[in-house]
Amino acid sequence: MEEKVRAEIEKIRPLLQRDGGDIELVSVEGGVVKVKLQGACCGCPMSQMTLKGVVEQQLKEAIPEIERVEAA
Repeated sequence: MEEKVRAEIEKIRPLLQRDGGDIELVSVEGGVVKVKLQGACCGCPMSQMTLKGVVEQQLKEAIPEIERVEAA
């Protein structure tokens, strides 16, 4: 499942990079994916919305086994 998550993150990455941010996969433990937002996303007040509304939503749609995405 980790390889599937990595592939989906590569699809999300350009969206974040366009706004000066980035994302790093930290771990996949069961149905929980842990990521680290970087760059402009790191201190952005909207980072939780980005994490849940963009990253988590896209990962869950692509990989139904994912229960949630958390910031590491």
